[in-house]
Amino acid sequence: MKEIYYELLDFYGPQGWWPGETRLEVIVGAILTQNVSWKNVEKSIINLKKEGLLNINSLLNIEDEKLYTLIKSSGYFRQKAKRLKDFLRFINDNYGRIEEMINDRNIREKILNVKGIGKETADSILLYALDLPFFVVDTYTLRIFKRMGLIEDINLKSYEEIRIMVENSLDRNVKDLKEFHALLVEHGKKYCKKEPLCDKCPINKKCRKNI
Repeated sequence: MKEIYYELLDFYGPQGWWPGETRLEVIVGAILTQNVSWKNVEKSIINLKKEGLLNINSLLNIEDEKLYTLIKSSGYFRQKAKRLKDFLRFINDNYGRIEEMINDRNIREKILNVKGIGKETADSILLYALDLPFFVVDTYTLRIFKRMGLIEDINLKSYEEIRIMVENSLDRNVKDLKEFHALLVEHGKKYCKKEPLCDKCPINKKCRKNI
């Protein structure tokens, strides 16, 4: 696992993820990017910034119809507006400040209890907004690991098993977990696509090509 990480890092260079200036912006992005491309989410975040709404109180108090308009580019905007407000209300009611979430040992379990927040979104928030050592298992990760034979090799099937495998392989180092996830996303977009470019792939010698 580490060899793959370092080879991808050497090939692509540091990715510097997640694109966001504040913890709140990362959280908003993580919720809005569910089932949609990041380019569409960027438009929504730009809209929120222009309106001066990237703070918890403003987002909680904004009228739903206006929020729908501002985040429409992210798709499923009514559903996502509710999820966003529900999550921000969870922060407000239980912690007051985002930073206070970091020291809660049960924070992952509590985040997963918020309606509409699944494991991938929760771990994105934990890793990128709170700087906690939780790996994000997304579509790109599953596709690449399956093709390389990493999942079959150790009979991994569940999200949790894959997450823990990567976290342990990278010694739960937050910086490395961020980089590895971002590198897998980049690799999945450029080479390990649905129709892969195996001949040009920088790690093809390690791949079983289980396509």
